[in-house]
Amino acid sequence: MHNIRYHASHPAQKHFATAVRANVNAYFKERGISPKGDARMAIKAVVMLSLYLLPFILLFVLPFSGWMALTVALVMGIGLAGIGMSVMHDAVHGSASKHAWVNQLMGASMYLLGGNVFTWKVQHNLKHHTHTNVNEADQDIASRGPLRFSEHAPLKPVHRFQFILAFFFYGLMTSSKVINDFFMLARLNRDGVSRQLGEHPTRLMVQAVVIKSLYFAVFVGLPILFTPLLWWQVILGWLLMHFVAGLILGTVFQLAHVVEGAEQPLPDDQGIIHEDWAVHEVRTTANFARNNRLLFWYVGGLNYQIEHHLFPHVCHVHYRDIAPIVEQTALEYGLVYNMKPTFRGGAGLSHPPSARAGQAEVGAGACTCCNEGAWAPGCRGIDLLLCITVHLLICEYDSHGGTETRRRCIALLPIHFQTSVPQCLRVSNTYVPGPHPPKP
Repeated sequence: MHNIRYHASHPAQKHFATAVRANVNAYFKERGISPKGDARMAIKAVVMLSLYLLPFILLFVLPFSGWMALTVALVMGIGLAGIGMSVMHDAVHGSASKHAWVNQLMGASMYLLGGNVFTWKVQHNLKHHTHTNVNEADQDIASRGPLRFSEHAPLKPVHRFQFILAFFFYGLMTSSKVINDFFMLARLNRDGVSRQLGEHPTRLMVQAVVIKSLYFAVFVGLPILFTPLLWWQVILGWLLMHFVAGLILGTVFQLAHVVEGAEQPLPDDQGIIHEDWAVHEVRTTANFARNNRLLFWYVGGLNYQIEHHLFPHVCHVHYRDIAPIVEQTALEYGLVYNMKPTFRGGAGLSHPPSARAGQAEVGAGACTCCNEGAWAPGCRGIDLLLCITVHLLICEYDSHGGTETRRRCIALLPIHFQTSVPQCLRVSNTYVPGPHPPKP
């Protein structure tokens, strides 16, 4: 476990932490309501579990062809992601209900997805929420294969393919976790983390083996034995289900933490980050599509990441109500409340006009990546493919109302596309840092 500490660089930072907690607590006290989940949470749990389990049951009842079964798998993937974001997530944080046993029961929905509650708690609750966007401490931004999420991680030649491979690897997120849980659990047991958290290492490993064996027996074995589907069709359906879920979950995470405005600070040589923890959480997270009620409902309020990170023990059904309080308090203390107004904006098409991670700013007016349709000299192969992608998908994008005349093509790319920009896309090699919020 990383020994990183947070020290406020100014008294006002501690005042912000105190004020935002007091203001949000006052909201619940004045209305006489619990910050935990209510009937809305129970209804959502039923809907999401039904979206996942009912299609699975139908496989044994209706004579699905192989192609129709893939449609069933796709729907199950949407339900799987919904359970993870809207049911399991709140429950493992202890916010789904005021009753501990209800949280434990709803948190156990993780096992229906092939996951492990203990490894999730360590990686998400302890590491990600404590050291958000801190390279090497927050495993959620750790580099994986050809994907690089931290601006402080080593930049390798393979990362220039990231804009092509990113979404494919997002799709592998949940299926790989089914297996990787064993490796993570073995590492936590070896390093003594399991015992530090009051768990017996052998019991944890045996439990993981038994539960995951049951998971595969039910969701893979039963369809092979009791449906007309061939074994390879069942495996393909299982992979598709997890690919859909992983793609959704991976994309939602990137919109919350790996976008313009979400900082990635590093501790000093003594392991100290010189800002209060609450201020750190505001600066390393981003909200998106705050007015999209359907998205809010489906993703379990994860488009309100600032509120979630400041108040992980508050159920997401309350985020829409406390968000104006958090925003107003942040602004009063000089903090930037990082919010992308739409899902598309969060995905990268309306980022602020700044470059990041060593990219150069693209000049005003004409599209410099293609020079008004004439590709820059020396732009070949994968560089040319990226140039074409930028031109067709980004440079032609007309910002809100068409009032913005300066088009900065690279800055508008989703941040996971920005790890390696070919020379033909640049005006110069000069690094243009992104804007940093004023420190209180």
